[in-house]
Amino acid sequence: QVQLVESGGGSAQAGGSLRVSCAASGRTFNINTMGWFRQAPGKEREFVAAIVWSDNRSYYADSVKDRFTISGDNTKNTISLQMNNLKPEDTAVYYCNHRNARWSWGQGTQVTVSS
Repeated sequence: QVQLVESGGGSAQAGGSLRVSCAASGRTFNINTMGWFRQAPGKEREFVAAIVWSDNRSYYADSVKDRFTISGDNTKNTISLQMNNLKPEDTAVYYCNHRNARWSWGQGTQVTVSS
């Protein structure tokens, strides 16, 4: 079992910045990839960004490309998501997970962007 704890987030105005972080614990041996997902009210959870440490690459949804940056430390099983130039449509609960969402979900962290 892998346990996930998200933190950070909060409220910002459009054009502002926020940062969310995640720590994985439990059966974290040999984790090679982690990612961020989000779920807006009334919508399904969607992929936001992922990092793959073995090939040092990051992947982003088109909606956040060039605005969000994922980073992490695979020795500590932590990742962060720096979110710049926020838009109201970025409002959602943000969750971290394996890139393929194979672990149980954490509680998430709320990000609210006002116009």
